[in-house]
Amino acid sequence: MNSSTEDKMPGNDELERSTAHIIVEIIEYVPNSVVIKTIIKKSTGNVSMMSFDYGEGLTEKSSPFETFVQIVEGEAEIVIDAKASQLKTGQGIIIPSHSLHYIKPNGRFKMISTTIKSGYE
Repeated sequence: MNSSTEDKMPGNDELERSTAHIIVEIIEYVPNSVVIKTIIKKSTGNVSMMSFDYGEGLTEKSSPFETFVQIVEGEAEIVIDAKASQLKTGQGIIIPSHSLHYIKPNGRFKMISTTIKSGYE
């Protein structure tokens, strides 16, 4: 669980500006992998799209910043400080800063992760 591939556009880590994107098509599934595509990366935070193949998830960790995750395809269990929440397509949850959390798949799924780093001065 938790192999990762960074999906990058040549010479550009982010999506093209001022262009409409079909969110679920930004990233594909890769067998036995978690794939991460940067949408926006700034010193104040970042937005990433992630795809998880069957059986793949993220191991338990904690972050000094708040993170909002939204499922855009499929379903997953998000466990925050030992409290589990089942999220389906269209649902999101805020992971508080310094909380132990992990993501457990229910099949293949895609999500957007938004981490906010500003406001912690």
